[in-house]
Amino acid sequence: MKSLIWLTAEEAAKNRGKVLSLYRQLLRSINSPRLQLSYASRLAKKAEVRTIFLFGSEEISKHNVTDLIRTAEYALSQLKQGKIPNNTTQY
Repeated sequence: MKSLIWLTAEEAAKNRGKVLSLYRQLLRSINSPRLQLSYASRLAKKAEVRTIFLFGSEEISKHNVTDLIRTAEYALSQLKQGKIPNNTTQY
């Protein structure tokens, strides 16, 4: 059975591998020497990533899950360039 708004168990299982991969890549990227962060800043950023993924794991809306994955992909691309992702949204 397909749901239009809510995430089904089957759809959640499909996203699981991608989400775990993004989570691991983000945590690894924070350790990059290209980022000019102190040890305490690195730990704080990692805690921030864990918190976002913890609350995201409870999300059941398809659109919100899609947005979370896109945001994680964007943050990862910024980290790989040696930039710290901006936490404010600009419209």
